[in-house]
Amino acid sequence: MNTTDGESDARLAVTAVRAGAVVVRDLYGDRLARYAKGAGDFATEADLAAERAILDVLRTARPDDAVTGEESGSGGAAGARRRWLVDPLCGTLNYAVRNMLVGVNVALRVDGETTAAATADPFTGEVFWTDGTRARLSTGDGDEGLTPSAASALVDVNLDPPFPNAPGFRAPLLLADPDFTECYRPRVISSTLALAWVAAGRRAAYVTDGHLVDSVHFAAGIALCEAAGCTVTGLYGEPPFTGRGGLVAAADPGTHAALLAMVRRQARKGA
Repeated sequence: MNTTDGESDARLAVTAVRAGAVVVRDLYGDRLARYAKGAGDFATEADLAAERAILDVLRTARPDDAVTGEESGSGGAAGARRRWLVDPLCGTLNYAVRNMLVGVNVALRVDGETTAAATADPFTGEVFWTDGTRARLSTGDGDEGLTPSAASALVDVNLDPPFPNAPGFRAPLLLADPDFTECYRPRVISSTLALAWVAAGRRAAYVTDGHLVDSVHFAAGIALCEAAGCTVTGLYGEPPFTGRGGLVAAADPGTHAALLAMVRRQARKGA
């Protein structure tokens, strides 16, 4: 576990997401202005204020580290060995319409590897975190290990465009695959909180398209799933953050293999 000035990077990630979660929770339900970001995306004052709270924690504890925030962009040396990735409110549209399915994500990348990460659920008070080796859940009653399970047969699929792997793969078409409808039940929460749920055994899997390299949205969730022992690859079985993009994160190898087969079958039809 990496430690600087007496506090581990993993514990700092937990402190940071909790600071952001307080802001998200406190502003929930307010009439918040929207700041357009293009392509139908937007931020609210809660996104901006939560990111400021997180950055205050990180910059106070690690002033020499680089940081990339979803709202404020990149700060620090471009080639810095240590870079924090901050997603202050994943599920902004949910939040803006008073839906509580949101997460707060922070991850640390050191020489291209995620060595610490945390995801907070502002409304349950739960924090899912990893030091790169262990995957844990922190609540008011203490910490416990995360244990993936496919028993629920619930699979979250990210249906938000764009779909960079189209026409070879379109996430919505996965839900029409006969094997999918026979074996699984779809869920769409539109927040990477779902990845933490895969690590915790609350979802069997999560599937998304997209370019995920150093993504502020996905770095924390992928790290949690990997540390918990999930099977995690890109859409076509390649290591995460490489190849053609996208993600299949599953609680066990069997679920992963089944979903990968569906993705590949769709790709053959779209070729």
